[in-house]
This record gives sequence, structure tokens and C-alpha cells, in this order.
Amino acid sequence: MNDVIETVPCGDGERTVGLTFDDGPNPPDTEALLDLLAAEGVHAVFCLVGERVAEHPDLARRIVAEGHVLGNHSWRHDDLGEASPEAVRADLERADAAIRAAVPGAEVPFFRAPFGHWGRTIPVAAELGMRPLGWRLAVGDWEPPGTDALVRRILAVPPGGVVLLHDGGGDRRQTVAAVARVVPRLRAEGWTFTTPA
Repeated sequence: MNDVIETVPCGDGERTVGLTFDDGPNPPDTEALLDLLAAEGVHAVFCLVGERVAEHPDLARRIVAEGHVLGNHSWRHDDLGEASPEAVRADLERADAAIRAAVPGAEVPFFRAPFGHWGRTIPVAAELGMRPLGWRLAVGDWEPPGTDALVRRILAVPPGGVVLLHDGGGDRRQTVAAVARVVPRLRAEGWTFTTPA
């Protein structure tokens, strides 16, 4: 996975972090995260599932309108690790079409493989103009382990790390609560928030 982006632009030792959210859009959790990020002046990457975008195009539009970056996270979050290049292309194009129907002209610079199973997806995504977006820290908010545990895990991010979080795929209230606590704490400790470039 050496072609996968796992860090955000920063100098050596700088306290810079990138937040990413997968599996949405998903009301009400995506809405709560967007409210929080707007209040804090933080931009993130939202890796969208095409089927969810088709169900909630208004939320996809809001994500873009508020300055966040988009990633294609497949049509239905199926495991593409063993899929043929043709099947991968069909899946990613279907998700991309849903995103562009909701937000015409939107840029989708990234692709994130469901379950982190890249298989043959990287060259196909590249042909479609997307770069693979990995992560340096997965906090396991799909479990969910409790807000306190999530806070501790997020605070362990290394400088320049991309953090994998979720706004969809289930009840993400713990993630929202953890992000609400972590963002002001990291900022007070001199961290800055940015998105991969």
C-alpha cells in the first residue's frame, strides 16, 4: 500500500492531523458532525457511499458547500478486495455518478477501499482520477467502545496522521461526542487540522 496516502502535509514533527469520516452521509450523525466542524473551523474528508448519497443528496451538497473534501467509498460498501478490475470500475463509477448527481461539478480526489481491502482498486481508481486514501490511525469506532475510549485513541494520533472515523454505518453518536471533545483539546495543545493534498 505504499501508494496510499496516510499522512497530511506537514513538516517534520509538526502537530498536524487529518480527520476522515467514512460510510455516510448518515443523518443525524453527519449533520451533527458538520455542525461541530463548522463551529470549530475544521475541514475533513468525507468518504461517501454512493447508495447513501442517493438517499441523502442534501447532506452530500452540505458537505461540499461547507468546504470539506470528498472521497468515493464505493457504491454499497461491498468488499472489493477480490473484485475484477471491471467490477471495481463499475462500482466506483456508479458511486461517482451518485455523488455527481447530488453535487454537480464536485471534485472527488480520493478513493478509500471498503474494509481497507485494496485488491485491484488502486490502478482503477487512478484511471478515474482518484488517489487512494488510507489512514495512520483507525480508532475502531465501529465497535463502538465508548466515548472515553475513542477520545483516548484519537489523542494517540502521530503528527501528520490521517485518522479513520465514521459518520455512517450505524449509530455514530459516540464518534460525534469524541470529536467534540478532541478537536478543542488538540487545538489547545498546538495541533492544526488539515486535509490530505
